[in-house]
Amino acid sequence: MVTSSVFYTTQQASESPYNYVPTEWICIFFVVSYSISTAIHMGQAFKYKLWWMIPTATFAGVLEIFGWSARLWSSRSPQLLTPFEMQLVGTIIAPTPLVAANFIILGKIITQLGPQFSRLTPNMYTVVFCSFDVICLTIQAVGGAFAAQAVNQGQSPTFGGHIMLGGIAAQLFSIVIYVALAAEFLLRRKYNAPFRHQDIRFGKGQRSISKKMQRTISGLSFCTLCIFIRSVYRTVELADGWSGLVISTEVYFNWLDGAFVTVAIYTLNIMHPGICLRLDTITHASQQAEDEADQDYYYRHRLPLRRG
Repeated sequence: MVTSSVFYTTQQASESPYNYVPTEWICIFFVVSYSISTAIHMGQAFKYKLWWMIPTATFAGVLEIFGWSARLWSSRSPQLLTPFEMQLVGTIIAPTPLVAANFIILGKIITQLGPQFSRLTPNMYTVVFCSFDVICLTIQAVGGAFAAQAVNQGQSPTFGGHIMLGGIAAQLFSIVIYVALAAEFLLRRKYNAPFRHQDIRFGKGQRSISKKMQRTISGLSFCTLCIFIRSVYRTVELADGWSGLVISTEVYFNWLDGAFVTVAIYTLNIMHPGICLRLDTITHASQQAEDEADQDYYYRHRLPLRRG
């Protein structure tokens, strides 16, 4: 009886487009986990009126729910191609909006800590990186659609896989550039080496980084690291081929995709910009008031000298 069950499971795995049967309880775990995080993100977006978190972090959660629900379907009907195609598109593009949220948050951090230390202006992080992110998302979606269509027609999904690989590799490249610019900004601020001239009227100089802001930067760094590791895994997975060892091993996908993206999206729940940057904005406003007082003092004492 046991031998018959093992044989049936092995036969299911060999006939499955995954080359294995997705584990049901793991799929349920990730569906529930992403549902909770997505609901929290939606609530936080409304509470703090950060509407840009809806098409970014919240939408990423929706895509993950979609992808893992399809894997749950596959765990019960492993031979069906429709749920395989759904999870292929859902899980491959889901982290892309999450990366966009990180780009925007970095711009807001730079706005508070000193735009003069950044190679790009804060708005440029949103415009340039998010635009590139949309391109990567489109490439991955198109590749996923081609691959899914090929599987459905009984053809090789290699062409679509190559397109997806290009989209993920491009996203990986953008993350590397983003991290390099962020690191440069923090180092230039630490050593007071601005790119642009800092007005001497603001005599108080740069303010220190608060503990809340430090936690925000740490959370953003950790979230980015998780997504980076996931992107490396998916790059290796697709480069290894549709019948390779990496794509055929469920535990790799569960840990290096599911787990890392879960940790990343919950990190943004905990280190939400509405929580972590809101109070720091108040501090920034207070500092700005002090700077304006310094400016007034400067002119009141400087102008008489100019007349003489």
